[in-house]
Amino acid sequence: MTSSASRSTRQRRPIRRDHAPAPRPGPSGSGYWALSMRPLHMLAFLAPLVVLYELGSIRYLTTSEAGERQTILAERLLGEFFELFGAVGLMLPGAALLTVLLIWHVLLGDRWRIRPGVLGGMALESFAWTMPLLVLAAVHSGAAERVAAAAAPDPAAGLASLEWQARLTIAIGAGLYEEMLFRLVLIALLHTVFADLLRFGQGIAAALAVAGAAVAFGLYHDTTLPTGGTDWPKLLFLTAAGGYLGAVYILRGFGIVAGTHAVYDIMVLVLLPSG
Repeated sequence: MTSSASRSTRQRRPIRRDHAPAPRPGPSGSGYWALSMRPLHMLAFLAPLVVLYELGSIRYLTTSEAGERQTILAERLLGEFFELFGAVGLMLPGAALLTVLLIWHVLLGDRWRIRPGVLGGMALESFAWTMPLLVLAAVHSGAAERVAAAAAPDPAAGLASLEWQARLTIAIGAGLYEEMLFRLVLIALLHTVFADLLRFGQGIAAALAVAGAAVAFGLYHDTTLPTGGTDWPKLLFLTAAGGYLGAVYILRGFGIVAGTHAVYDIMVLVLLPSG
């Protein structure tokens, strides 16, 4: 009886599960790499850009006669999506973005501590990630000149008549809302389809989601030649840029990729405008 009781006691010992912790979105830790991908620092990094865009759009993108505001197409599409659920408002996409980050932070239970050094590092890193995009744009520009004499107009050409403040506002809005639409929303939706519905592995599902969002990003922009047809060099450049931004998003999170996109557009539309 003693031996049998001992075996029974041993069999009823609880099984340790320390090797299988609950998954948490984003890397854990207190270093720059981890904190820059946590929602609180994304919120603190992007909130000034949202405010600048909203104020700039009121001041520089709104016609005083009709009171109509020029908006980023991606922002308009996000607004129309929210309207399906009865939510209406000009500033709704920006407010939704900040609210999602705030709720995400609360759900994670992270500390309410913002490190200014992390925010500065995110700004510098956004500039660094912009450099390959500028190189890719230069390669595209040279290829377009060689491939077609009637190339599509420069992306900044239609905005050249606007004040630099208006161009700055558009650049910031594109960084925020195009990344929100194509990376934060579309990659998540495509990953759900490929991973959960089609049962692809996580790595393959992520790669397909990034690629699908990149193609959608290229098609989203106007790539029509003045003479008709498609400007294929431009479409390929935009698709490649979308793939690059998707890789940055997967590797470094939404805050960095939105900052990278905004910095690139600021350089193209404001600092390095085509003559």
